[in-house]
Amino acid sequence: MSLSLLLLSSSKADDTPYLSHALKWMADMVQPGSRWLFIPYAGVSISYDDYHQKVSAALDSLDFTLDSAHQLSDPAQSLGEYDGVMIGGGNTFHLLHELYHHNLVEALREQVGNGMKYIGWSAGSNVAGDSIRTTNDMPIIQPPTFEALRLVPFQLNPHYIDFHPPGHHGETREQRLQEFTCVDPLMPVVGIQEGTALKRQGDALVLLGEKDAFLFQGSSQKQPIEPGSDLSRLL
Repeated sequence: MSLSLLLLSSSKADDTPYLSHALKWMADMVQPGSRWLFIPYAGVSISYDDYHQKVSAALDSLDFTLDSAHQLSDPAQSLGEYDGVMIGGGNTFHLLHELYHHNLVEALREQVGNGMKYIGWSAGSNVAGDSIRTTNDMPIIQPPTFEALRLVPFQLNPHYIDFHPPGHHGETREQRLQEFTCVDPLMPVVGIQEGTALKRQGDALVLLGEKDAFLFQGSSQKQPIEPGSDLSRLL
């Protein structure tokens, strides 16, 4: 499949405005005059109308049309009318539940496989992986399966951070991901820090941004991935 994906760790980097750090990367994919569909289903404490408006305002400098799936009677049926799809962050379990509910999982696999461009951030990046088993989110709703879009053959962990507050006795993110690799030692996990992204173009995969990512797999220690690294071996 000749896939075109931009998988952002987060919607914000440090104190910059919403999605502003990613505009340069998104502009490479969003062609002038193109039509894109926003999927807001990860939003739980924000209305879909407000979420759509927030994203549209943040991307106002890009010359394109952005509709929202919640405004369509059958978003899966309408998917083929769009040049690209954007899936925002929020709760990954709710997002995947709604993707299945609206018959969008297979539809997205097919359309992205046929050339539709895909941009996701946070939960929207989580669902592009093999499953959502390495999300950071609380399972507030139960999707029919944890199997996700499988647009890349590995797991993602957006918002990856090593920080551990003094005196806090809960597991670190690293420990949680190592637990996953104990259960599924053959499946790679890529932890991407805020302000970074993975970009897939066909059979090429690269890390964008100025911070390291981290690879977890099997019993080996986590491996740092330098900015700009070619990760095509994971495809």
